[in-house]
Amino acid sequence: MKIDKDELKVGVEEHTAIADYDVKQNYPNPFNPTTDIEFSIKKSDRVVIKVYDLLGQEIATLVDKKMTAGVYKTRFEGTNLAAGVYIYRIIAGEFTAVKKMV
Repeated sequence: MKIDKDELKVGVEEHTAIADYDVKQNYPNPFNPTTDIEFSIKKSDRVVIKVYDLLGQEIATLVDKKMTAGVYKTRFEGTNLAAGVYIYRIIAGEFTAVKKMV
C-alpha cells in the first residue's frame, strides 16, 4: 500500500524548559494606543505586572494571578493616558524587573 505524503499527518509538540525569569521590552515602543509585554517564568508563581506613571502612581494592573512556568504575553491599553513615559514592573516569586515605555 502506497501512502501519499500529503495524507500523512505527523504532530510534534515541542517542550522547552524555561531557564530563567525574563521580561522583554514592550513592543511597539513608543506605543499608541496599545503595546504588548512578553515575559517568561521558570516555575509556578504568583505573577503581578503593574504600570505606573513617573510620579509612582499606579495606572493599571495587567496581571495578578498564579501562573505555571512558560512564556506569556499581555497587552496594555493606554488609550485614555496622556503621552509620556510610563514604568511597568513584574514581580514573580523572588524575581522583580522594571522597564520603561513611552
